[in-house]
Amino acid sequence: MALETPSADPIAALHLDTAAAAPVRREALEAAWPYLIGSFGNPSSHHDLGRASAEALTDARRRVARALGMRSTDIIFTSGGTEANNLGLIGMALGDPSSPRRRLVISPLEHEAVLASADFLRRRHGFTVAEVAVDSAGVVTPAALREAVDADTAVVSLGYANNEIGTVADIRALADVARAAGALFHTDAVQAAGWLPLSGLGVDALSLAGHKVGAPKGIGVAAIRARIPLEPLIHGGGQESGRRSGTENVALAVAFATALELAEAERLEAAARVSRIRDDFIAEVLAAVPGVFLTGSALSRTPNHASFCFPGTSGEAVLLELERLGVTASSGSACAAGSDDPSHVLTALGIEAEVAKTSVRFTFPQTTTDDQGRAAATAVVEAAHRLALAYA
Repeated sequence: MALETPSADPIAALHLDTAAAAPVRREALEAAWPYLIGSFGNPSSHHDLGRASAEALTDARRRVARALGMRSTDIIFTSGGTEANNLGLIGMALGDPSSPRRRLVISPLEHEAVLASADFLRRRHGFTVAEVAVDSAGVVTPAALREAVDADTAVVSLGYANNEIGTVADIRALADVARAAGALFHTDAVQAAGWLPLSGLGVDALSLAGHKVGAPKGIGVAAIRARIPLEPLIHGGGQESGRRSGTENVALAVAFATALELAEAERLEAAARVSRIRDDFIAEVLAAVPGVFLTGSALSRTPNHASFCFPGTSGEAVLLELERLGVTASSGSACAAGSDDPSHVLTALGIEAEVAKTSVRFTFPQTTTDDQGRAAATAVVEAAHRLALAYA
């Protein structure tokens, strides 16, 4: 049975919400297909079907490790970025029960998966949680981190690229600060994949999600140095070298490896091209919409990311107008969809709660063209002008 390409949806012609989910790559589906219909064996089984699955899983692990500049034994396949973040933070914090270190350092801008994991360790295991200072652009400096870590710090967890404002951290420098203090360092790199370098970061643990790079939803990676003691979150048959039990999803692991390799191969060209389109988009919106302002760093942000506040309107109203004009975007983290609360990221930057509720995030795919960038800017300007009249 051949894979069919779905017909194009005109409403989704300008999908500018790849931070929530990127389009699934056909190559990833084709790579996964044989392990869904033919070589479907359990990779723990000792027969031909099982061995074929085990070989595919081993190969996928090797390919992911190569893309990250790590060892195959460091790669743990998970159900997605949320589980990977939980395992990276909770697993390392509890990995060495003899350690006297009972303190975590995070930033107030982290993804909910990191914030909730830290809160779990505080509530159920007696850890203290410290928040490192951030500036108004969402930047964590090495100097600020040095002020936050101490001899009791077990794990530092800081995001590589913020999902709501796009600000990029100097992870190598921050990891060096944590190491100097004797702490382990984890980074949520979910939004960085396909746009920023993933190797040579000097981290102990790194989290990725397949659906950000063109694999189907439901697969992720916790890349955690094999030498580091790790407490599993899921117990059972001892799969993933005893660090994550459960029968592995071989097909999705293969899809993830394929999508990650393709994203990495295209990264330099796509980052240069899309960042130029993104910069033109930002400039046009700022010039044509009174009162609008950019959130996050103007200088250090992921190449595909632009996020604004539209004071005097409503973020949801902007999104509805954009959908009528054929553009899909988001009001922030998809993981907080349906919440009436203002973004914790924006309020941590000092933006007033009511203004934070007017935020809209645009995240471009790697395939974005100049014409699409111009069309997106035109739509945003038109939507904002319509709402200005409505709110006048």
